[in-house]
Amino acid sequence: MAEKEEAMDMDLTDEILEEQAENEAEKQLEEEQEQQEPEEEIAEPEAEETAKKSFFKKKEKKKDKKDIQIEELTDRLKRTMAEFDNFRKRTEKEKSAMFDMGAKTIVEKILPIVDNFERGLAAVPEENKEDAFVDGMDKVYKQLMKTLEEAGVKPIEAVGKEFDPNFHNAVMHVENEELGENVVAAEFQKGYTYKETVVRHSMVQVAN
Repeated sequence: MAEKEEAMDMDLTDEILEEQAENEAEKQLEEEQEQQEPEEEIAEPEAEETAKKSFFKKKEKKKDKKDIQIEELTDRLKRTMAEFDNFRKRTEKEKSAMFDMGAKTIVEKILPIVDNFERGLAAVPEENKEDAFVDGMDKVYKQLMKTLEEAGVKPIEAVGKEFDPNFHNAVMHVENEELGENVVAAEFQKGYTYKETVVRHSMVQVAN
């Protein structure tokens, strides 16, 4: 009996030792797996990013010849359009300048006619101003002045204004205590501007 009990105890001891050994082996495997998993997780994103970069690089390198030709033609077209737009603006500016020069020349030729109208109407005696002929001439004069004004022609203000060499041409000086220094006292010939450009300076008398 004693021998049987000893044999049973030996068997139990062996089983317990085997179970402990198995448990320790499992623990070691689990620890090794836990240590390996983070490395794999870290390695996967890096591998994905490297794969993406290499993919896009390949895509950039593989640029079609047709796409290159289209880009070149598009660039040429844009430059041609820009050059044409500059040419159009420059041409319009030159045309406008030429038109203004021609209009200014015409205005200069019309101004003596305006002067004659004004001299003739100013010479009419007071008792004859109601005559039909004088009235007709006055209406023609007013129509002419209105047309010139609509075209951009304006008379230069002179009498009572400070002398300005940009608009006035002084031909006489006079001493006048009532007027301030360097003030236009009288106007001998009316001056005109066309679109802010002087066509004819006013011929004036300057005080003091």
